[in-house]
Amino acid sequence: MPQERRTPPSSASAPPMSLAEVEAVARAAHAEQKDKAGRPYAEHLRAVAEGVRTRGGTDELVAAAWLHDSLEDGVLDEEWLEGAALPRVTKDVVRAVTKHPGEHPEAYARRILATPGARLVKAADLAHNAAPARLAALDAPAAERLTRKYAAMRRFLGLDDDE
Repeated sequence: MPQERRTPPSSASAPPMSLAEVEAVARAAHAEQKDKAGRPYAEHLRAVAEGVRTRGGTDELVAAAWLHDSLEDGVLDEEWLEGAALPRVTKDVVRAVTKHPGEHPEAYARRILATPGARLVKAADLAHNAAPARLAALDAPAAERLTRKYAAMRRFLGLDDDE
């Protein structure tokens, strides 16, 4: 089903979006989406945002966490992001953590590592994606495939078990 077009608050004419506004946009954009286990996708976004905050992330990075899958999932587009009243760091991190179709994982990791703050957001994303309770809700082959995928990305990003 096509997504309705959202007009962002213009970054030139509006004060920066608050975290509550960013959260509301992200929840609305992903409202119809479910995760691989059939749970509302907003639960994942909240967990990643909380993970960024507990890892010492700034409000700008928490905002990026709320929006981290919006471009990749096609629920918001580049035009929306560019026009949104968000700090440049938030926009840069959202772009950095957006995996492109057919992109090699190492290239994706290099972009994340080259963008200040993006590694922290991706670490929180990977931590939630690889949580045992989330993986247990999947069939065994899917859980095993995703476990390998997430472990490889953690290696590419130089993340240890505490991150």
